[in-house]
Amino acid sequence: MNTWIAENSMVLIIALAASTAVLLLLVIVLLVSWVHARRGRAREAARRVQLDRARLDLELSLAEQTARLRIIRELHEVAVHDMTTIIGQADGAGYAGESDPTAAVRASAVIADVARSTLADLRRVMTVVREAGTDADTPPQSENLRSLIGVMTEAGLRITFQETGERYDLKPVAELAVQRILQEALDNALKHGGEGTQVTVAYTWTEEGFQLRVDDDGVRNQLRRSGLNPNDPSQHRQGEIDDDLFALTGVLGGPGITEMRERTELFGGVFTSTLIPAVGFSITASFPSLRYHNGVHGVNLEQP
Repeated sequence: MNTWIAENSMVLIIALAASTAVLLLLVIVLLVSWVHARRGRAREAARRVQLDRARLDLELSLAEQTARLRIIRELHEVAVHDMTTIIGQADGAGYAGESDPTAAVRASAVIADVARSTLADLRRVMTVVREAGTDADTPPQSENLRSLIGVMTEAGLRITFQETGERYDLKPVAELAVQRILQEALDNALKHGGEGTQVTVAYTWTEEGFQLRVDDDGVRNQLRRSGLNPNDPSQHRQGEIDDDLFALTGVLGGPGITEMRERTELFGGVFTSTLIPAVGFSITASFPSLRYHNGVHGVNLEQP
């Protein structure tokens, strides 16, 4: 009897051990499957964000090409009018010069002024067409701002949007320039600060002007990502004295900074970029007359 009990107990123990092993194996399989699925979802989410960023960039690029062509057409019309004026003044000087030499002098002065203005417009054409090459008709949409902030938030930035002043509609080409400057600033924040970088985007509207300001804490975020305390000076990296000196005397450069500056200046604005030591970067694009600026002039043509 005791032998039978012992044998059955052994069988029961073996069965329980086998069941436990099967259950443990099943748990391991399920855990591996869950981890694999989670990584797959993470990869898919990252891929979706990357595709969204690429889509938004293509949409803005397409609209930007159209904007450039519109500016070129307007500048071309201005240049044609100026050349007509030059030819008329030259013909008049030729006829009047025989009887009134002073008339020829006055005409030559007008010709010189108009020619200088035309040359400036032609130089602006060269600036505008530097990267142009396609024809399209995709006007920028106001919802591009929300799309851009949404995509960059999904990419890992923590964005706070602030707006002061009374908003008004901008010319499509001017609105597009602002969006491209903002896009480049956010791309730089993500590139240099990484995921988790806190960014403040500020829109300031005045009666005829506009200012865009973007501040990030990319330097502090790098410390956080490294497991350091950004509020503890003893944990900061070496070389911050050099950063302080650069912030006072240095000039930030690079293709992105250059593009933002060129887009700002095209619409009569002033661009500044600053390194904030131990914090991050700050860019400001100020446009005194953006409300009426279309890349050719910033005059309110609706005024009497």
